[in-house]
Amino acid sequence: MKAVRTDRELECPGIDAGLRARGVKLVTLPDRIPEAELMAAVADADLILMCYTPITARVIEAAPNLRGIVKYGVGIDAIDIEAAMRRGIPVVNVPEYAEETVAEGAFALMIALAKRLPAISGAVSRDGWVWPEHRWLGRDISGSTLGLVGCGKIGRSMARMAGQGFRARVLGFDPGVDAATMRDAGIEKVDDLQAILRVCDFISVHCVLNEQTRGLIGGQELACMKPSAILINVSRGALIDEAALVEAIVAGRIAGAGLDVYSLEPLAKSGHPMSALFDRDNVILFPHLTFFTHEAMRRLEDDTLERCFELLDGRPVTIRSHDPRLRAQTVGVSFR
Repeated sequence: MKAVRTDRELECPGIDAGLRARGVKLVTLPDRIPEAELMAAVADADLILMCYTPITARVIEAAPNLRGIVKYGVGIDAIDIEAAMRRGIPVVNVPEYAEETVAEGAFALMIALAKRLPAISGAVSRDGWVWPEHRWLGRDISGSTLGLVGCGKIGRSMARMAGQGFRARVLGFDPGVDAATMRDAGIEKVDDLQAILRVCDFISVHCVLNEQTRGLIGGQELACMKPSAILINVSRGALIDEAALVEAIVAGRIAGAGLDVYSLEPLAKSGHPMSALFDRDNVILFPHLTFFTHEAMRRLEDDTLERCFELLDGRPVTIRSHDPRLRAQTVGVSFR
């Protein structure tokens, strides 16, 4: 058996050791490997494990022995699932390993910006001390209004932290989640995205990226936000019109942003669409690592190995995600 794991910069020693212990020949490949090189590497592969690298129809067709594609993570937008389904090749992700973890990361970005931690810490590092001048005033989470764009499990965890934990009012926009489910999570449902943007002090984005949500928050939506509002995105960069976001922040039309995800990764201090946001004390640029804790990585490695062993043993692979793109599969899968 042979497995190819892309994106080896994301260190997963448990996955690598577990596969090798089963006698699997494992090849690890770097991020942003050219498609042609990936096609050559998978020509005799039984499994493809990917995190960020696109698995295109051409890659899938280049692997005649392929038994399955395992996304060791959540988002599946980089996989041509229709091409895999045409060949009867199961695609599976690991959707549950970091729900609380990523919500904690989103909350950490929000509270850091609310309390002006980057600005004040930077000033103290530079000058040794600051006095309580107006420019250092922070804000309370308590009594503020948080708007969630996307109210799945991560969004609902964020709601609990902000609502029950910090006594914020929490509003939610998500056409796929009913009002009763939101109410049980302490969220007031709002059916109009621009309406929620107009009244919230903080906006936190927790959507799945698909053709309906790509560019969901564009220039018009950003223009609806309060000048004092802060935007958090730990989901997918392409949910936001990033050029419009850069313009809004540079022009001071919103108060700041905490970002963990970007349409083009990795970031770069020059020559990147988001480069203008470096070194701004009202912006936190996090390198897509809100998921990266000891506990979450242990869960990710364990669940990934279980899915790999199911595929290698010829058993139906367990799909825990409720994403309709994965639920449409009919060959070699079982649903939980």
